[in-house]
Amino acid sequence: MRTTKQAAIGFIFVTLLIDVMGWGLIIPVMADLIAELKGIPVNIASTYGALLLSSFAITQFLFSPLVGNLSDRFGRRPILLISLLGFAIDYLILAWAPTYGWLFAGRIIAGITGASFTTASSYIADISTDETTRAKNFGLIGAAFGLGFVLGPALGGLLATWGLRAPFYAAAVLCLLNFLFGLLLLPESLPKSSRRAFDWRRANPLGSLRFLMEHKEIGGLAISFFLIYLGAQAVQGSWNFFTIYQFDWSEGMIGISLAVVGVLTGLVQGGLTRILNPKIGNEKSIYLGLSLYALGLILFAFATEGWMMFVFLVPYCLGGICGPSLQSLIAGHVESSQQGELQGALTSLMSLTTIVGPLIMNNAFSYFTTPQAPFHFPGIHFLIGAVCMLGGLWIVRRILTREKLAVV
Repeated sequence: MRTTKQAAIGFIFVTLLIDVMGWGLIIPVMADLIAELKGIPVNIASTYGALLLSSFAITQFLFSPLVGNLSDRFGRRPILLISLLGFAIDYLILAWAPTYGWLFAGRIIAGITGASFTTASSYIADISTDETTRAKNFGLIGAAFGLGFVLGPALGGLLATWGLRAPFYAAAVLCLLNFLFGLLLLPESLPKSSRRAFDWRRANPLGSLRFLMEHKEIGGLAISFFLIYLGAQAVQGSWNFFTIYQFDWSEGMIGISLAVVGVLTGLVQGGLTRILNPKIGNEKSIYLGLSLYALGLILFAFATEGWMMFVFLVPYCLGGICGPSLQSLIAGHVESSQQGELQGALTSLMSLTTIVGPLIMNNAFSYFTTPQAPFHFPGIHFLIGAVCMLGGLWIVRRILTREKLAVV
């Protein structure tokens, strides 16, 4: 049984790795592609990049609960395979897009089928036996994300020398290979005895969010979860636009920087989390991680040279130790038959942050780089992100302190 579970974790890790590589491939060229299609400077193009991210997130918000509930009904494997095929179609549309409007079509398709991380999280919860094991296994998701961002952006920056569209074709090929890999090798994690009937009332996004509020502890921790991912949008939504504007980085340099992010994230969530979490526990991991996230964002905001961004990535990426611990705490409050519903709800929360986050962060960056701004401050969105992290820290500390008092 142990060997089977280890093999299953390996399968899901490789599946997510290839999936993330596909997305990482296109990040270095997206800013310049949008600017080219719209015929505008890159700092103004960041607002259009935010709209693309938000359109993807809106469809994910609407469909993630549906996908999560479908995986509770039919199993994780078929839903994951449909997701991978949808991403391949998305990248082909992006590769062929003659206008900015076509980019929306591709992003909407990806948002509808974008169930890979929702279903993968449910898969991990299915095969994890206790809280510590869950935290370690959820850390592997972060490790796949990190390693994918080592290989994807570096390769994307290299492929960009052949044209802005080349990385999209490569991403489509990777997703198709990913689909074939899952079709041939990925086993099902949810036995038929643990499946439940599909219920439309539980598959809508508002019903999914209500699920988080059924238990007071889950609802409060979910708010902290929301703030963490909202703060992260300061980096995820505008890194390429900010570094091109502020430091005149090329696609290749953006790819290198994101590869560094991937190395650090992989080391933290695939290595450090698995060592540190059992020693200090979920609570201290969350506190330490959120503090480091906030520190990294504040340092980004005041960086004056490009090399500083690489140095400041260290504390920021070390903050990644908080994510698996918080997710493990939340997952520990529900039964195995509800993990798909829970992970779908959490993905909906993440999608909400990607709806509002880029609109807040990218527009703040764009506005404070224009003559209309009261002062010039390109890094202001990083400070907004730091405030979100500190807010999440305050909330989770209050909740965990209350839980301890209730036990006593």
